[in-house]
Amino acid sequence: MSHEKFAALGAPSFVWRAGQERRLRMILAALGPRLHGRGLENGCGVGMYLARLRARSRGQVVGLEYDFAWARQARQHGPVVNAAGEALPFPPASFDFVLSHEVLEHVRDDRAAVREMVRVLKPGGRLVLFVPNRGYPFETHGIYWRGRYHFGNIPLVNYLPRRWRDRLAPHVRVYTRGDLERLFRGLPVRFVQRTVIFGAYDNIIARWPGPGRALRAVLHALERTPLRVLGLSHFWVVERVAGPA
Repeated sequence: MSHEKFAALGAPSFVWRAGQERRLRMILAALGPRLHGRGLENGCGVGMYLARLRARSRGQVVGLEYDFAWARQARQHGPVVNAAGEALPFPPASFDFVLSHEVLEHVRDDRAAVREMVRVLKPGGRLVLFVPNRGYPFETHGIYWRGRYHFGNIPLVNYLPRRWRDRLAPHVRVYTRGDLERLFRGLPVRFVQRTVIFGAYDNIIARWPGPGRALRAVLHALERTPLRVLGLSHFWVVERVAGPA
């Protein structure tokens, strides 16, 4: 798999580790009884979260994936539609919940994608959203430098002025709280939860188990302090209210 494809579309979860398990628990807690209604994973990759949501739900959970090869692979876990998030092929008020896990930063038009997710939610349905935080000290999607893509965690890129940052990382967005608020402005929603979380650092723990676990414990403790603004990802739970989308 080329790094350029990951740059353009993001890298889906290919393995299931502590980080994914933690996020799944957060998703399940946010959904509550809605989990047993009809659900959509918007940008399901190869289906890792889709499989676990379907295993825990008594309702129908479907996936949507833009990349055809990943959509075909995800179909082993349940029904998957190959389509773009800016034009969801579902009627209004189709779903009790929508999961968008580290996808919005890669779409062509993030405002249109948010509007579509709200449109297909039933009143009272919830969107669970994870997106990259601009306050994180590393750009985790790599950068372009002198016409070449450089894969890896690049420090301090997200702290540059937006114009310079976007020249180095034109393939992926990062968000402040204000950026996300603007995406939802004017839509019929209420915010149930808005916070920032750190990662699980499974790669570090695999190489240095003791120090890695200590680092993870410290950073997860920071989520309960104002220093969570330095976290890896925004975690938002957004509920549809009555009204046109």
